[in-house]
Amino acid sequence: MTTVAAPGISMTASALRRLYFIRFAFAIVWAGVTFAVAKDLNPLAVTLFVIYPLFDVAAAIVDARASRATGSPALLYANIAVSLLAAIGLAVAGTSGIPAMLQVWGAWAIVAGLIQLVVGATRRKMGGQWPMIISGGISVLAGGSFLAAASADSPALTNAIGYAIPGAIFFLISAIRLGRAAKAN
Repeated sequence: MTTVAAPGISMTASALRRLYFIRFAFAIVWAGVTFAVAKDLNPLAVTLFVIYPLFDVAAAIVDARASRATGSPALLYANIAVSLLAAIGLAVAGTSGIPAMLQVWGAWAIVAGLIQLVVGATRRKMGGQWPMIISGGISVLAGGSFLAAASADSPALTNAIGYAIPGAIFFLISAIRLGRAAKAN
């Protein structure tokens, strides 16, 4: 059973619900556009890969502001730093080739996934967080696969694009569950 115990939690759940719907839509659109242009490493593909962690930065800022009433946003600040570093790393890696892009993307997926898993676990009482916990775990595994793919005979950026789709689905599921949790209060 999913419950919301306090008004602060209810307000945070409502804010996160909106944010998660936006994250779902962004990830789906990003994946479609990026898949269409990332067959080869080109400036547009690199730009799109840089935009994804920058969007994560913006989302973490919104999340941190919304979550102040229900707990410490320290891990969200860590996620902001990690995602900023990933965006810079991807911009630099874009000049070195697909393996370098996959290495940065993979390292970011691992660290951001661990943060998402822990944040979700600390928010369990809010409800709607199991999809975030599972998504964080999958992100860690996917990051490892991107690191492995970087050393493949013919690495491809399109493999990394698929990372956004399950994440989008988990954001959608969590948004729906958070809506139920907010109404239960």
